[in-house]
Amino acid sequence: MTTNIGSTDRLMRVLIALLIGALYFTDQITGLAATVLGIAAFVFVLTSSLSFCPIYTALKVSTKKSPKVS
Repeated sequence: MTTNIGSTDRLMRVLIALLIGALYFTDQITGLAATVLGIAAFVFVLTSSLSFCPIYTALKVSTKKSPKVS
């Protein structure tokens, strides 16, 4: 499994997951919206920790910086 998520992308995913968690625990989101966003937050944290996004692979996208060649 080749990594395809760069450090900025990883940080943004974690921040979004934290925001969703904060909204949930302060009762700003409830019901179906809380469930759907909770699943999205879990996926963001999982893909961020693995530095791999299957959707990026399907779309042949990578946000990881390529190494500089001298």
